[in-house]
Amino acid sequence: MARHLGPERIHVAYVILDGVVNLERTRARMADKPDEFFLEPGQIAESVYFLAQQEPQAWTFELDLRPFGERW
Repeated sequence: MARHLGPERIHVAYVILDGVVNLERTRARMADKPDEFFLEPGQIAESVYFLAQQEPQAWTFELDLRPFGERW
C-alpha cells in the first residue's frame, strides 16, 4: 500500500502495539501487574496522531510502541 499510495502523498504506516493496553478488562485479568506494564490508550493515541502529522520528507513506516516497564 505504501508503495502504491506514497506517490499520491498518502502516508501509510504500520503500528505495532507490543504490550497490553490498559483497559478495565485487562487490568482485571492482570491485577498483579504494575502500571509500567501497560500501554496507556491516551499515549497510544498521541503517538499515532504524531505519526499522522509527519511531513512527507521524513515519514515513519513502522512504529513500535512498548511499555516503559518491559524487560528486554
